[in-house]
Amino acid sequence: MAVTLEHPEWTSDRSPHPALSSRAAAEAYVGGVCFKLGPPALIGAELEWFTVCRTGRSARRSAPQPTRDCAHHLFTGPRPTTELLARALGPYAPRSIAPDSPAHPLPGGSRVTVEPGGQIELSSIAVAEAAELCARLGADQRRLRELLHAGSIRMVAAAADPARTPHCQLQLPRYRAMEDYFTRIGPYGRLMMSNTAAAQVSLDIGADHAELTARWTALHAVGPALIAAFACSPVLRGAPTGDWASQRMRTWLHLDPDRACPPVADWADPVTGYAAWALDAPLLCVRRPEADARVAWSAPPGATFTDWISGDLDEVIGRRPDIGDLDYHLTTLFPPVRPAGYFEVRYLDAQPGDGWTVPITVLNALLSTPAAVADATSAAAPGAGRWADAARHGLADPDLRAAAVSVLEVAAAHIPSPGPDVHAAVRRCADGRAPQHEDHRG
Repeated sequence: MAVTLEHPEWTSDRSPHPALSSRAAAEAYVGGVCFKLGPPALIGAELEWFTVCRTGRSARRSAPQPTRDCAHHLFTGPRPTTELLARALGPYAPRSIAPDSPAHPLPGGSRVTVEPGGQIELSSIAVAEAAELCARLGADQRRLRELLHAGSIRMVAAAADPARTPHCQLQLPRYRAMEDYFTRIGPYGRLMMSNTAAAQVSLDIGADHAELTARWTALHAVGPALIAAFACSPVLRGAPTGDWASQRMRTWLHLDPDRACPPVADWADPVTGYAAWALDAPLLCVRRPEADARVAWSAPPGATFTDWISGDLDEVIGRRPDIGDLDYHLTTLFPPVRPAGYFEVRYLDAQPGDGWTVPITVLNALLSTPAAVADATSAAAPGAGRWADAARHGLADPDLRAAAVSVLEVAAAHIPSPGPDVHAAVRRCADGRAPQHEDHRG
């Protein structure tokens, strides 16, 4: 079973898909497509960076601003337009910003995508070893930096934009509908879309249901400890007042609980629990052919996918959903761990410099064997379930700090030859120090 990380270029295409006959059929489909079984073998990752135009005053290094986040000065400059990004990326530009682009992968196999606020993302291929993944991503990061530099665009390695007002650069129908939907709820959706960046790691589901359950349980158990260990976004422009170690994770916890905070602890089984939750989640948008109208993809307020299947939305939408609509709906759900044929770990801040190699190495080690999975789950127990505390307090909370150290020590113990970076992360967490933003320019 392979991990697939390429982002689909969602459009208004209405190619024929099998119909959904009932909620039961939809739940069975979700369970099968999201939780694909197979011996764990592969790992992949998605890395995001902010982009800043290197023009005029922004091309010169500014003095640091008086803020807790010393990455602040790196954001001095406007966001590049999609046209500038497309021109700099050339044949590697995604079709979301250059419809006629061949969208070639970079030499290491990663594909480039662009997020709504102009963040640039590398989506890796899936490989067998974390070291190979880091080497490939490192080479692609360097090539991406060269391409953007030639176009007078800087990459900034940070998890939150502390300086610029949120603004959606990528005006696709999906993102316009998302912005409308989240704006009705509060400020966090627009902040998430435009002013945050993550380091996401993807790992195989497991060979059978027992292994699936153990790996799912472990990834959720270690979540708060790893959030605390890698939290490095204390300042986010536009965020409501409050001290948080990870303002990025704060946005995910608050943007829409029905879409981003599933009650995993209440589920007797992750497969059936997730399928039911997904169908009861609110519709974020509905693909339509009239993609040029701002409200074209907006969904009826408060409606769920189950409402659509049952016929309650016939008069509003004009048709029943099919498999393609359900596939699309699944991409609009943002839980901390999203099953998508593999487990996508979505709860980690983007790291300063090349620090992203550490969470990749750690997560791969924690799920490397059944014994590692069991050890990780046990080590994380003191912090399990404390998602909001981890995002707010990070390593300042003594129990979460102890859990972070224990989880990283488990990871180090299950790596045949752990490099100095993992041991340095253990010492940093033991000292209560967050990853540091020095003058890293991605």
